[in-house]
Amino acid sequence: MKNRRIGEFQVSPVSLGCMNLSFGYGNVPTAEEGSELLLKSLEVGYTMLDTAALYGGGANEALIGNTLKHRRNDYMLASKCGITKDAKGVRTINGDPLEIRKSCEESLSLLQTDVIDLFYLHRRDFNIPIEESVGALSDLVTDGKIRLVGLSEMSAETVRKAHAVHPIAAVQSEYSLWTRNPEIAVLETCKEIGAAFIAFSPLARAFLTGKLQHPQDLPKDDLRHGMPRFEPENYAQNLELLEEFANLAEESGCTMAQLALAWLLNKDDHIIPIPGTTNVDHLVENFGAGEVELSAEVMKCLEQLINNDTVHGPRYDAAAQSKIDTEEFA
Repeated sequence: MKNRRIGEFQVSPVSLGCMNLSFGYGNVPTAEEGSELLLKSLEVGYTMLDTAALYGGGANEALIGNTLKHRRNDYMLASKCGITKDAKGVRTINGDPLEIRKSCEESLSLLQTDVIDLFYLHRRDFNIPIEESVGALSDLVTDGKIRLVGLSEMSAETVRKAHAVHPIAAVQSEYSLWTRNPEIAVLETCKEIGAAFIAFSPLARAFLTGKLQHPQDLPKDDLRHGMPRFEPENYAQNLELLEEFANLAEESGCTMAQLALAWLLNKDDHIIPIPGTTNVDHLVENFGAGEVELSAEVMKCLEQLINNDTVHGPRYDAAAQSKIDTEEFA
């Protein structure tokens, strides 16, 4: 499958989300193990790496900087600003222009680079007009600190307002067979303005791999414990969807993970999934999805099997959802 475009860059159709090398799912690998996986990703062919200031409080950016500072020209580097976490673990969304610039400077230092290729506003700060936050990102482009501006978890309306201030090169949101919200408006908006759509959690946080059968056994600090779809009653019902999903993967000559990623890749050529993993075998497996072609019949079967109406439980609880500027299904 051909590379996909983000601004002036061409990147691998499956790129790498680096978050779980430092944060999110418990059992964080050692720095040596994380470095090994990052180096392997370049060997396999991944050409975009996605990180954020939030991930491990800078640990993820530092891992990339320490590991790949001498290979900076071998990949496109994406990071994010706009969410901080204090010593007690309390998150704060902050889109203040001064905070954005400060975060950028800190990221540049940790990443050991002079410029970040794609810099996202990680979440919308509802207390600050999006135009002001994007104006600060635009200033960073002018200063040569970043090359492209992106937005994460934002609505089509917000994307359009931001794009009027500075071209938006990419919009990142959760997107997979079981999280279809971008289909409401954001996917089409990205296509209209020429932005790439970056799909995070494209494997539904391991659900679509078929390998996570008992989420109650996950580490205590795994963020999935707080997500309604992973509650025992909901998850048991969701697992029932995977029998036919496994059959479709076998029919398509690929693994379940590859089928989930191939569905995204076959949806449109401006969509770039960024699965994350701490396992080198899974790293190779995920990249192989770029070679999987799906028939129109299989695409239709997948969309009828797993969708907003067949999945049990919302993506987030009400408190978490209230902090996200994305469209919701009625």
